[in-house]
Amino acid sequence: MLHQAFNEVYTKFKLHFYQEIFRRFQDREASLTTVETFCMESIMALGRPTVNEFATFMCISPPNAAYKVNSLVKKGYVEKVRGEEDGRIVYVSLTRQGRRIDSAHRYFHESMVRSIIRDMTESEMQALYKGVMKLDAFLKEQLK
Repeated sequence: MLHQAFNEVYTKFKLHFYQEIFRRFQDREASLTTVETFCMESIMALGRPTVNEFATFMCISPPNAAYKVNSLVKKGYVEKVRGEEDGRIVYVSLTRQGRRIDSAHRYFHESMVRSIIRDMTESEMQALYKGVMKLDAFLKEQLK
């Protein structure tokens, strides 16, 4: 029963994610591709990665990562900043324009959580939190 419910929720979550990505293509500037959107989401999730850290995370070659980052820089969604201590290190982060693209997705998640916990007891919220933290630990391990 729990496995089936989890699979159904996970499927709906993925489907919503895909809808959101394609909805963005109708509302966005025509210059942003699906792959670039995924790259931006990854850069946002990684914080302020170097180009090599981004390449490693995405399992792509450093030249391929540099090409993707440079494409996003040209379009104004990403910026590269040289390290203060070591100028050879280049960090990547989203620009204001890039963060704007990400904010709609984050708003959905915040709305979802508010809706879920609205009628929950403190005990139910603690149990949900505990389950989410276990899921988070599992996913962190998978991302290594």
